Amino acid sequence: MILSKEQQTEITRIAVFAGQILHQHGAESRLVEQTTQRLGIALGADNIELAISPDAMVITSLVNGHCVTTTRRCHDRGINMQMVCEVQRICVMLEKKLLDAKDVKKRLQRLKPYKYNRWLVVLMIGFACASFSHFFGGDRAVYWTTFVASSLTMIVRQELGHRQHNPFVNFAIAAFVATTITSIGAILEIGENPQIAMAASVLLLVPGFPLINAVSDMLKGYVNMGIARWVFATLLAVSVSIGIVAAIKVTGVSGWAI
Repeated sequence: MILSKEQQTEITRIAVFAGQILHQHGAESRLVEQTTQRLGIALGADNIELAISPDAMVITSLVNGHCVTTTRRCHDRGINMQMVCEVQRICVMLEKKLLDAKDVKKRLQRLKPYKYNRWLVVLMIGFACASFSHFFGGDRAVYWTTFVASSLTMIVRQELGHRQHNPFVNFAIAAFVATTITSIGAILEIGENPQIAMAASVLLLVPGFPLINAVSDMLKGYVNMGIARWVFATLLAVSVSIGIVAAIKVTGVSGWAI
């Protein structure tokens, strides 16, 4: 297949745009590389070479011995598997020849992250953390204390995130709010073992997905990306710890019970 320089450039742009969407929404590095290469080859390139860094990606397309290279910044837009799945769906449709280059470009440009209703998220987070307090041995009073604390903490997280605050500041403040509320429950002796709520109410702040992606990247050979994600997740955990310790110092309540 003979492609002009303009066609090769367009293929490169489409491929890097797809990879950028995947990178920005939390896909692991192997998936970003494989999906981008599949898209480029399905569009007519001989091969796609890809280099991924924590905040950028470089793609080179090879067609008949000619190379076109482009770079894109990848700003974190939060984990969203719906966006990742949509890009993969477009890739599969292209490979089955149900789409052409123009269709792929239009579909990628039309992609918008789907988000659940914020109050539904708050409610489900509250019930999830409260259920953990029950598993840890808390009674009904501890259950509802955890529910209130974690729900209010999620609202704080949403508001800070909406205002584009630094994620480390976001997690520290959220942990402070959760621990302060549950510490008040401990001071008022709400429930038989109110310290359980102190531990359960901050479980929504555990950076599980970044840690999973970090380990996955390192095991699959993307050491730099894995280390970067590991450091980011570790700093989030440190921020949570700072918020918890600050709340304990302010309220004077210490000691978790699980």
